[in-house]
Amino acid sequence: MAIPVIDFSRLDGNDREAAMAEIAAGFEEWGFFQLVNTGIPDELLERVKKVCNDCYKLREEGFNTSNPAVKALAALVDEEGEGLAMRKVEGMDWEDVFTLQDDMPWPSIPPTFKETMMEYRRELKKLKLKMLGVMEELLGLEEGHITKVFSKDGDFEAFYGTKVSHYPPCPRPEMVDGLRAHTDAGGLILLFQDDRVGGLQVLGRDGLWADVQPVENAIVINTGDQIEVMSNGRYKSAWHRVLAIREGNRRSIASFYNPARAATITPAIPAADDSSTGADYPSFSFGDYMDVYLEQKFQDKEPRFTAAAAMSKKRMN
Repeated sequence: MAIPVIDFSRLDGNDREAAMAEIAAGFEEWGFFQLVNTGIPDELLERVKKVCNDCYKLREEGFNTSNPAVKALAALVDEEGEGLAMRKVEGMDWEDVFTLQDDMPWPSIPPTFKETMMEYRRELKKLKLKMLGVMEELLGLEEGHITKVFSKDGDFEAFYGTKVSHYPPCPRPEMVDGLRAHTDAGGLILLFQDDRVGGLQVLGRDGLWADVQPVENAIVINTGDQIEVMSNGRYKSAWHRVLAIREGNRRSIASFYNPARAATITPAIPAADDSSTGADYPSFSFGDYMDVYLEQKFQDKEPRFTAAAAMSKKRMN
């Protein structure tokens, strides 16, 4: 089954009600969907593709010679050649990655990289604000509620970072993960994925993995664990992964809007199944949750909620 593709421009027209229903279904049934006609200029998106691809070309040799997953795979292939049973690389991903934040150094080569990516991040912020408004409307929250929670009533700056990844061709994709299955820790994720090379998959409610199909100049939307808590389970964060591939170089530009570490995350609406039951999820500080998440990213998420709540409670006492 294909991941929903939604025309975002319909929110400004006569089809607004239908478009809102499609977005609600995307959040509730998949936790993933794709937006087209987002208002971000195609010309800018084409420049983003180019500068990120050019940037990776400068990093490619380093990936091939020093990436731990490359070395681990080569060692296992050598073992297999000596007659040992095939084993999979554990605890590593076939991924070249760096992160962009406003207060951190950025690549200076190619020369247009920083200018282009800063412009892209400004445009993406506009889309982020629109999506937060849509989520608040669908969940029955007051306008600006998510921003208020994520910034702890404006006392702190919410996190906004962009992860630029490439998944290069892998000679033995059956032996290593492109990116291991996980849910995202934070709030709202806006992904500009490769529109030629696939590999991203999301775990459906039926327990089967589904491809997030490449769509030209679409922005993939998904929610993290904090939105699951705030929505009291209505918008569950989805497990997703990236497959290693034998041919093609997959580009992935994921931007994360997360709470400040000092923010307190708590259910904002009643439980979806029975409004009389109250909150099903615990409250905790996002900083405590991240401390747990960094150790348990690729494990079940429910124990993370419990552990973070226990940490926050202990710290408050």
